[in-house]
Amino acid sequence: MPTNTLPLRLKTDSSAGSDPRRSKYNTDKLIKRLRRQVGQAIMDFGMIEDGDRIMVCLSGGKDSFAMLDLLLNLQRSAPVSFQLVAVNLDQKQPGFPAHVLPGYLEKLGIEWHVIEKDTYSVVQRLIPEGKTTCSLCSRLRRGTLYEFADKQGMTKIALGHHLDDIVETFFLNLFHGSTLKAMPPKLRSDNGKHIVIRPLAYCREKDLARLAAIREYPIIPCNLCGSQPNLQRKQVKRMLADWEREQPGRTLNTFRALANIAPSQLCDRKLFDFASLKPDAPSMDA
Repeated sequence: MPTNTLPLRLKTDSSAGSDPRRSKYNTDKLIKRLRRQVGQAIMDFGMIEDGDRIMVCLSGGKDSFAMLDLLLNLQRSAPVSFQLVAVNLDQKQPGFPAHVLPGYLEKLGIEWHVIEKDTYSVVQRLIPEGKTTCSLCSRLRRGTLYEFADKQGMTKIALGHHLDDIVETFFLNLFHGSTLKAMPPKLRSDNGKHIVIRPLAYCREKDLARLAAIREYPIIPCNLCGSQPNLQRKQVKRMLADWEREQPGRTLNTFRALANIAPSQLCDRKLFDFASLKPDAPSMDA
């Protein structure tokens, strides 16, 4: 297998203006931070083990490109040996540039596959105009990818959700599902056959957007998702952006809270036995 080269193309971060040394410093700092965050998430949640064959789901968006990029970077110095296999699902959306991802992946020199399955027509046929397509589209996509993972002997499935996605999902479930749950960095699928990992769980979306601009990924927009202006997720994203302007750090604090849960201070009787609470017995010395 050819040696991975990362990046294919590299620009410096233009946020420092015209000073090339400052731009290079900012670029190196960004890449080191993202690499560190991905490595820490992998360690904290035991995402990757020796001998893993990991299916890296590549949608064509900035986040999945960044995930593959960073995993390839970490693979070269990782203490364990694992395979990365890039997989894209071509859902037959009209105008989808089918040549873009194969051309990009060929240059990387890694194993890759494109699954062709017309889920787009199924979604368009079953979902009335004006209704949200995400739920059905996601279910069809997930089933196709799980089936492919089985056939190809994948031990892990890597998805490109980041910290902001996790927080947005928490509020979506809170506001619209009356439940306290988000996106876990690692989970077992409902059928118990697959382990799904999210290596970007500690990464911020704004950093991934900067990396995408620096790397010049050939990003492919999703016409199915992007054409829905009133998605609840977009509303939550706007809410969080407003909060960040008013009080920077709220999104990160919310994410930290998801890892600092006190069941005795909530109301779920399945997580804490409130009915059996009794005061401590009096001390013999009292």
